[in-house]
Amino acid sequence: MLPRKPAWKALVARFGRGILRDDLTVDRGRLGAVVFADPAARRFVDRLVHPLVAAEQEKAARRLERASGGRPRIFVVEAALTVEAGYARRFDRVVVVDCPKAEQVRRLRLRGLSGREALRRIGAQMNRKERLAHADYVVDASGTLAATVEQAERLYAQLVRDAELK
Repeated sequence: MLPRKPAWKALVARFGRGILRDDLTVDRGRLGAVVFADPAARRFVDRLVHPLVAAEQEKAARRLERASGGRPRIFVVEAALTVEAGYARRFDRVVVVDCPKAEQVRRLRLRGLSGREALRRIGAQMNRKERLAHADYVVDASGTLAATVEQAERLYAQLVRDAELK
C-alpha cells in the first residue's frame, strides 16, 4: 500500500484521499474505520490485499530457498488473516496467537477505539473457536508481552526441530 503503487491507487480510487496522511501513506486507522463499518468495503480490501500479500510471501520464500541452497530450515510468515483468507493450506504448520475476547477489547480500547468499534472489528474476524480449530500450535497472548515472547521463542525452537526431522 505504498504511495502510488497499485494497491494504494485502488484504495484511493475506492475510498478517496481522506484515508491518506499528509505524506500520502495510508492511514490504517482511517481506513479501518471505513472497512470495519462496511462489509462491502472490507471485502473489497480483502480481495485487493490478500493476493498481493500471498505473492510477496511467495517471493520471500523463493529468496530464502535460493539463499539457503534450496534447503531453508524454516520460513515464518506473520499474517493475521491467513486462515480467514483461505491461505493456511499453503503452510506446513499454522500458529494462532490467541487471547480472550475481553482482552482483545481492552487492548483495542487502549489504542483509542471505542468499545463498540472494538467489538465491530472482532466481530468481523473468524470466530475464536473456528480459528483455533485451524491451529497446529497456539500461543496464548493473554498475559504479558514477555510471557508471549517466551512462548513464541519456545515454539520457534520446536518448529526448527520439526523442520530438521522432516
